[in-house]
Amino acid sequence: MKNNKNITQQIVAIAIGSALFAVLMNYGGISIYTNTKLTTAYIIPVIIGAFFGPIPAALVGFIGNFLADTIGGWGYWFDWSFGNLFCALFIGSLNLYGVRIREGIYNIKHAIIFSIIAVLGNAVSFGLITPFFTKIIHGGELVITLAQAQVAVLSNSVVILIVGNIVLFALARRYKKQNNLVEE
Repeated sequence: MKNNKNITQQIVAIAIGSALFAVLMNYGGISIYTNTKLTTAYIIPVIIGAFFGPIPAALVGFIGNFLADTIGGWGYWFDWSFGNLFCALFIGSLNLYGVRIREGIYNIKHAIIFSIIAVLGNAVSFGLITPFFTKIIHGGELVITLAQAQVAVLSNSVVILIVGNIVLFALARRYKKQNNLVEE
């Protein structure tokens, strides 16, 4: 019964997270380059990853980007959807290196690992994966995609590193108090 409850929670979290990601991609940011924003959307995969792991976070990135394209009305850019899938996979991998938000476990060591993985994940996702899929899907020049990717890596990293770490520390502190846990 617990397993079914967990699966249901993950499905609901993916659905709500994808919708929030899409809305924030369109309305929760500041334009800083051609079709590229400094957006708060990347906090959603951080939270989903903290509670449910990398696969649900990745699905939020992929589905959320698809929904953002739908809401935005500028066509479907699956090259960026795949970039967001992999970026969110990296971001959401918190439990793989010992983060246990529901147990109140997130410390400076975790924040450093998270920060490194988030920046590398962004760089790989938008510096390599998105341009690769752009070339395969659209077959055109990569000049604009590579420029957008550089801006996306920088802007996403700023949001994830600053706001993401603040959110993760706050969530861990909340759960630690709730569970009366003491870190050893």
